[in-house]
Amino acid sequence: MADRSALKLVGVIFATVTLVVMLATGMVVKGFADGNYSLETTASIDR
Repeated sequence: MADRSALKLVGVIFATVTLVVMLATGMVVKGFADGNYSLETTASIDR
């Protein structure tokens, strides 16, 4: 059976990665909501 401390370390790593991904996703969504990012390019807007 796996060592409990190793499993705890793996859990902490997965939790950290999950939090980082959630924060990055939230920042991108907030950027889209504020209008900082756009799915349209400037070339399509100029037409």
